[in-house]
Amino acid sequence: MAGTIVDAHQHVWDPARARYDWLGPELAPIDRAMSFAELKPSLASAGVDATVLVQSADNDEDTRLMLDVAAANPEIVAVVAYAPLGRPADAAATLESFRDNSLIVGVRNLIHNIPDPEWLLRPEVDEGLGLLEDAGLSFDLVAVLPEHLALVPTLTQRHPHLRIVLDHLAKPPIGLADPEPWWTLIEMAAASPTVYAKVSGLYSATADSGSWSPDSVRPYLHRALECFGADRLMYGGDWPISVLSGGYERVWDGLTLLFDELPDSDRARILGTTALEFYRIDPRRIEALRPQNAK
Repeated sequence: MAGTIVDAHQHVWDPARARYDWLGPELAPIDRAMSFAELKPSLASAGVDATVLVQSADNDEDTRLMLDVAAANPEIVAVVAYAPLGRPADAAATLESFRDNSLIVGVRNLIHNIPDPEWLLRPEVDEGLGLLEDAGLSFDLVAVLPEHLALVPTLTQRHPHLRIVLDHLAKPPIGLADPEPWWTLIEMAAASPTVYAKVSGLYSATADSGSWSPDSVRPYLHRALECFGADRLMYGGDWPISVLSGGYERVWDGLTLLFDELPDSDRARILGTTALEFYRIDPRRIEALRPQNAK
């Protein structure tokens, strides 16, 4: 499907089906079940053809929910699931259960909710990452602290064949005066060709996360292009987290304004091709989205 637009980062959740320890009254607008049905009109309005669901909780119930939602919505062409990387024996069993399911393309753990910022370097977690590497699945890295981003060169040395994608460009300091240490660390992380990044979740780092603007995001996008190139960048709408910072349409309009400033080839990579290649999305799922009367 030529020119397929892929949103590489979305969530669904349902507290009646899985436990989300990070949800609470302080997140009132999204402290409830958030269904794909709520998102679909926004995707259609934006012209997004396909999307990737990404885990929202470190439990198997969240994965089962995503798979159920994907089964009912062909626009969902991939799922980034949960596997307990810190428990290698359990991780091995979980990864084996994923082996014949082409919908599951990668794994994520909510490392930003773990007090130890160097959790990924623990021996048992390192073993789990090795299992993920051997399985040929990718790893979504939620790097929200500089300490998280600083781990990437070590991870790529230990696991040279593990494809890693930095969610939300590893949270650049948008709206703050000093771009460091992100500015330097992102270049170090991008030095490995197996590391990619998502142009997603780029909200203000100030107390008002919704105060971001395309102008405030632009220098960080340009820095990402300088470090990764468009071949290793992919767009993500980050719904429903985006509800807290302006909503899907505002994110789409703001980022595509910036993408429209780029060469057509770079825009096409960021809006689809990179995600298709990085996640190794089953082309049959993309083909199934083609209208019945397409020739």
